[in-house]
Amino acid sequence: MSYQALARKWRPQNFGQLMGQEHVVAALSNALTNDRLHHAYLFTGTRGVGKTTIARIFAKSLNCADGITAEPCGQCQNCRAIEEGRFVDLVEVDAASRTKVEDTREILDNVQYRPTQGRYKVYLIDEVHMLSRHSFNALLKTLEEPPPHIKFLLATTDPQKLPVTILSRCLQFSLKAMNVAQIEAQLNKILTAESLSSEQAAINRLAVAANGSMRDALSLTDQAIAQGNGAVIEQVVKNMLGLLDEQHVDALIRALINQDFAAAMQTVESLFLASADPTQILVELMDCLHQVALLQSLPEYKIIDSRNFELLSQAAALWPAEQVHLYYQICLRGRKDLPFAASPRAGLEMTLMRLFAFSPVDTQRKEIFTAVKQVAVAQKVENVEVASAPVTEKTQEQAADAEKKTELVSDAVTVAPTEIIENTTAEPEPEPEPEPEPEPEPE
Repeated sequence: MSYQALARKWRPQNFGQLMGQEHVVAALSNALTNDRLHHAYLFTGTRGVGKTTIARIFAKSLNCADGITAEPCGQCQNCRAIEEGRFVDLVEVDAASRTKVEDTREILDNVQYRPTQGRYKVYLIDEVHMLSRHSFNALLKTLEEPPPHIKFLLATTDPQKLPVTILSRCLQFSLKAMNVAQIEAQLNKILTAESLSSEQAAINRLAVAANGSMRDALSLTDQAIAQGNGAVIEQVVKNMLGLLDEQHVDALIRALINQDFAAAMQTVESLFLASADPTQILVELMDCLHQVALLQSLPEYKIIDSRNFELLSQAAALWPAEQVHLYYQICLRGRKDLPFAASPRAGLEMTLMRLFAFSPVDTQRKEIFTAVKQVAVAQKVENVEVASAPVTEKTQEQAADAEKKTELVSDAVTVAPTEIIENTTAEPEPEPEPEPEPEPEPE
């Protein structure tokens, strides 16, 4: 017997085997148990979350030999025929390849005939949003008032493209994307049942790369098993997904902390020698900056998947929060601009240059600059008041205070850099001269 892909072999055959769609399972189970069945159902959600699978299980529940039940037996002739895809009264239509109105009318011509083998004739239309406008119009009347022996099950990944007239005639169920923990648990269960060795770190990377789709996770696992010669190994999975090693990401973050642009360029050189994708490099940097921002906003945050927790904690302690958000925006904008750069490497290097150009301002220099500026302005105002007022004991005291402030300024200047002194001790702008009065015109 030929090999069967994991996504097909481990497809759920009843509602109890479904994961992450409890709200849909509860609604359908109650409807089947109480015999409150609608004539049209619409299942929406991203790819690989179980839309077609739920529709097939629902068809099995409707046509099981034991009766309409939320727990089909899976052993009768009808259940086995539906599992093997040869049930006569389950008509599966791929709307992506049959978009014309003639195809829809051909399907609807057979609606009037009663089921041959089962209790209901079920029409499962996958990717229904691909139908043309005329096809939707031909489907409207039948979808609203079908014969009692007909059930319509529609599935789509883009419900926004469906006409409102179609949506109003269906019970809509939105399927949720699966989280990383659910995908990891299912992969561990499947690999244990298949007697395949695996590493937990590799399974975690596969679950993250699946992006909420169980089918994608199983397809990636199949590929990892093939490349790992029957085992799921972390290094093989990282090479397969094009992920970076932690040491390269650590080197970039450390260079950014130390403001060492030469070290960053050496890391970029080694990454390109390893044929790393510039987009993936920026994605890894953005992920690290995201975790740094989380550590700053929530100090008790400890759930970090990467192994560079100490380095990220150091960055969170050294960088201001505004600087972290600026770094993230620079990387995000650099990722968007990569297709327009002269070359991918040039786009990555320019993004890194922006990161180093917008370095954090030294706090001590900023405080000295502010103090020098305030004292200089105060001294200027007092000098003007002293020059215009008569000499009294009070003015003498003010002059003494001004001398003390001048000494403080000189002490601060000894600490401050030269460029700050030059900027703050610039001469004031001269006052504008009064305009001459215009001469009277002769009579």
